[in-house]
Amino acid sequence: MFKILSCLSLCYLLVPIQVLAQQDETNPNAAQRVISLAPSSTELAYSAGLGDKLLAVSEYSDYPEQAKGLERVANYKSINVERIVALKPDLILAWRAGNPQKPLEQLKALGFAVYYTDSKAIEDIPRVIAELSQYSENPEVGIQKAENFTQQLQSIKAHYQQQQPVRYFYQLSAAPIITVSDGNWPAEVFALCGGENIFAHSSVPYPQVGLEQVVVAQPEVLFTSYHDTYDVALWKPWENQVPAVKNQHIWTLTADWINRPTERTLLAIEQVCQYLDQVRRKRLP
Repeated sequence: MFKILSCLSLCYLLVPIQVLAQQDETNPNAAQRVISLAPSSTELAYSAGLGDKLLAVSEYSDYPEQAKGLERVANYKSINVERIVALKPDLILAWRAGNPQKPLEQLKALGFAVYYTDSKAIEDIPRVIAELSQYSENPEVGIQKAENFTQQLQSIKAHYQQQQPVRYFYQLSAAPIITVSDGNWPAEVFALCGGENIFAHSSVPYPQVGLEQVVVAQPEVLFTSYHDTYDVALWKPWENQVPAVKNQHIWTLTADWINRPTERTLLAIEQVCQYLDQVRRKRLP
């Protein structure tokens, strides 16, 4: 009888110890109710292991597939503060360049935690994923993805750092014609592949330029993206003056890869590098 009681006492003591061990393994900073206010923030949330905690997202949050079924509470013009308050998130993911700041300040004033997923450089992407993973119940998921991203990026850099430069023009819109200067997203993607931006030194981040300026700059490649209503006919009159048009080096990039700083930026880099390599191969005698 004494042996039975001793065993029961020992088993009783072991139960709370096991529970405490499980609690210790749980991330105390883990978020349970997350809202994303930008498509790139949504993608980064999934990369960091927070996808199953997302309650609502912004318009155009279409990747991964499961994000399409989530409630919409924001777009680039507005944020539904009232609905967000009602959902009671313990973490809100935002993007400074893509979200109106006034409603974000309102949310912060109400005590909501806001994390900005901004990436000014490609190297910021793994950093953001790793930081976001600290809000996940399993931080190792995001940390591993961040490490994989960094390793792949270093490999690409090592391969292209000695490549001959290729002059390019990235057209963000057609009317007016808007491009990007160096130091602003996604100019670094092109630079990593050896691209030489014809408007690199513009005094504004996303300058509006004229057709004649592009012609004078003589780009070897013209890039656009799927989200732009692109009309190749715009450049037809300049076919004999612009190398990119003359050689049919006008290529459309996958918009979500090139314009969103996420894990899929690696796909954008691969796509751009392949196109620039085509130009280099044609240069060979």
